[in-house]
Amino acid sequence: MSLPELTADCSRCTALCCMSMAFDAGEEFAYDKPAGEGCQHLDQGFGCKIHTRRSELGFSGCAKFDCHGAGQVLTEQVFPGVDWRVSPDRIPAIIDGFRALREVHRLLTLLQLTERLPLAADHMTERAALIAELCPAEGWNEARLQAFEAGDLPTQVTQFLQSLAALVPQGKKARGP
Repeated sequence: MSLPELTADCSRCTALCCMSMAFDAGEEFAYDKPAGEGCQHLDQGFGCKIHTRRSELGFSGCAKFDCHGAGQVLTEQVFPGVDWRVSPDRIPAIIDGFRALREVHRLLTLLQLTERLPLAADHMTERAALIAELCPAEGWNEARLQAFEAGDLPTQVTQFLQSLAALVPQGKKARGP
């Protein structure tokens, strides 16, 4: 079993963060935007017209955001060929899928960080089982992502991670994604 790429590759995504996430005008965003609406700075190729100047133009929140690769997986595997601008009826499902897959990738990122800890054999076995559940052999689809959100796997991963707290050297606790 191999982990998916846990690094965002915006060139392989249909700007899901720029459409699915809402933001309020403030320190990190220059204007209000509701979820499900594309950012006014998106170009036709799903690129950002202000990418190199995001922070200076009031969009430091965009520069800080990381989907951990969920965007390209959702675009390429769960909704291949779907353009939310052409198929606005698919936007709610895409938003739900993006939210769920971002959580899957966040949990995988945290489990990957545990490789640095001196895990006992039973912890390594449990970690491998959790990763296997987060990386289904058949891949993710809408139904599996819905079942993930309705299930208890996120709680199981959180409890496992909490059980490792004693293994983290004091003063070196890593902040999660």
